[in-house]
Amino acid sequence: MRHGRHVKKLGVKTPHRKAMLSNMATSLIMYGKIKTLTTRAKVVQSKVERLITLAKRGDLHARRQVFATLRDDGAVKKLFTELAPEFKSRNGGYTRRAFFGHRLGDGASLSIVELNVEKKVVAEPKKKGKEETTEEAKAETKTKEAKPKKEKKPKADKKEKAEKGDKKKKAAAAK
Repeated sequence: MRHGRHVKKLGVKTPHRKAMLSNMATSLIMYGKIKTLTTRAKVVQSKVERLITLAKRGDLHARRQVFATLRDDGAVKKLFTELAPEFKSRNGGYTRRAFFGHRLGDGASLSIVELNVEKKVVAEPKKKGKEETTEEAKAETKTKEAKPKKEKKPKADKKEKAEKGDKKKKAAAAK
């Protein structure tokens, strides 16, 4: 009996489903964010959470299990070297899913799945020497000096333009 052995079939056959989820998990790991249908997002989210848990273990067998699912060397390497150390202290909650809206063509609900990675803010080191003083001076002059706007000349009336046009025509005809 299949008690408790439920799998979301997603309307496709088994090999197609496995390949699709593998590709979506690879894209999520490589790019950090994917946009897909809500039902697919739920399935791929649980799959990626499981893969990250395996990667946190870090042994050879875990690496082979992850590779059997993803089938991409770059994604496996990134998962084990970059992502697993970031999630080492966390127990679950590696991804988040947000509702995105409805697709225009058929009204299917869309979601965004992204990794819950904290963005690191790196402060730029201060420059020393001449470069620092010249950059500060440039910044000060830009803030202090504002260029005055050029005054616009008043536009000539239509009558004056017509008179000037007539004078030019007469001068051209005289030559």
